[in-house]
Amino acid sequence: MSKLVIGCGYLGRRVAERWARAGERVFAVTRSPQRAVALRQQGLEPVVADVTDRASLAGLPEAETVLYAVGFDRTADKPKRDVYVAGLANVLDALSPRVARLIYISSTSVYGQQAGEWVDEQSSCEPATEDGRICLAAEQILATHPLGDRGCILRLAGLYGPGRVPRREALAAGAPLAARPDSYLNLIHVDDAASAAIATAGQPTPAALYLVTDGEPVLRREYYRELARRWQLPEPRFADAAAGTPAAGRGATNKRISNRRLLTDLKLDLKYPSYRAGLAAILAWEEA
Repeated sequence: MSKLVIGCGYLGRRVAERWARAGERVFAVTRSPQRAVALRQQGLEPVVADVTDRASLAGLPEAETVLYAVGFDRTADKPKRDVYVAGLANVLDALSPRVARLIYISSTSVYGQQAGEWVDEQSSCEPATEDGRICLAAEQILATHPLGDRGCILRLAGLYGPGRVPRREALAAGAPLAARPDSYLNLIHVDDAASAAIATAGQPTPAALYLVTDGEPVLRREYYRELARRWQLPEPRFADAAAGTPAAGRGATNKRISNRRLLTDLKLDLKYPSYRAGLAAILAWEEA
């Protein structure tokens, strides 16, 4: 059964490669002809197209399952709304009506809770940041599209893994961290996020929405202390974020994300059920 991955970045590439190793035919969309060569060498079938260019999407191949995991490329000089909202609308209009499953990668930034309360799929969405508002707008595009009834939204917590450890560079530089030390950080290792996407594709009747997190929220103070300990970095220092900045918006939120539906429905066995397990694996990978 064929798969179409739109956005072969940090997460999408891992999903595509795992599908290919399982014997699936996998099409991978990229904006870069050079990147297309590398994708073909990895056993994928590249398609050169840009989600912000409707004409380039005219030749999208048919696939039973579509994963939309487009990230934001700061070098592309495109507004985030053009990429996440208009780009998704362009892709939905270009897809075959015979698509059976469409998995959309969103973010838990759509939640703006501030009191450290637990949040699940039934919690209200009141984004406190522009990124959260953009993600919610994209979800609404999917919900109102004719293909929306085949859609499954995965709202990811903070994504981390090899080559991506949140704020490690700032901590190494000894810079004050613009974050509330007594607020919660919610994380998901990229390999577990990939497993969630694959499990969703394999479910006969998945729910329309899953929160993808390790289910072990950690106070930022504790996370950064553990990060400093493992990498022998300076003890973390904190400072208030400047008013009106994205960091200030993120700092205003404080919630704990539940993964109960994810584990119960998809029978997912997380490889990294806590940030400590994930950081230990990253350090071992770097030292190998």
